[in-house]
Amino acid sequence: MKKSIIAFSGPSNSGKTTLITKIANEFIKQNLKVLIIKHDPADKAQFDVNGKDSFKFFQSGAEVMVLSPTRTTFFSHEKRDILSALKIAPDFDLCLVEGLKTLDLPRISVFYKEIDESYFAFSNAIASYEKIDSYPNLTWLDLNDVQRICNYILKNAKNLQGEL
Repeated sequence: MKKSIIAFSGPSNSGKTTLITKIANEFIKQNLKVLIIKHDPADKAQFDVNGKDSFKFFQSGAEVMVLSPTRTTFFSHEKRDILSALKIAPDFDLCLVEGLKTLDLPRISVFYKEIDESYFAFSNAIASYEKIDSYPNLTWLDLNDVQRICNYILKNAKNLQGEL
C-alpha cells in the first residue's frame, strides 16, 4: 500500500478519534506509515501555549517549525486544501482524515450511540455498534471489529499515486 487516503465523519463524541487511533495502531504494527489529518472547522484547537517561544513566533506572523528529538511540528497561517497539505506532509502509506465531510473521499461515518442519517449521503460505510441493514448501498462495520475495518480500508481507500 502506497499513498492511500480514507476519511471519517460523524457527530461530536461519536467515537471517531477513538476508532482512528485504534486503526492507526493496527496499521503501524504492520509497519505502515500512517498520517492523520484532523479538520478543525471551528478553529478552536489549541496548538501551543501562550507565553512559549513558538507561540510568540507564530503570533509574529511567521511560519513556524519546531524540531525536537521526538517530533517536528509545523504551524502555518496559510489555509491549505487537502492535496497541498499532503504535499508538505512526511512520507506516508495511509492517510486517515477526521472530518472534511464534503471532500470527495471514500468515507466511513462513525456512530457510537445515535445514528444520524444526514451523514449517509456522503458515506460509503457506517461504523457503529448497532447493525444497519436498511441502507444496502452502505457497508456496515462493527465498531468492535477493528481488524475488519482495517481490511475494509485496505480495499477501499483512495490511491493517491499520480496526484501528489
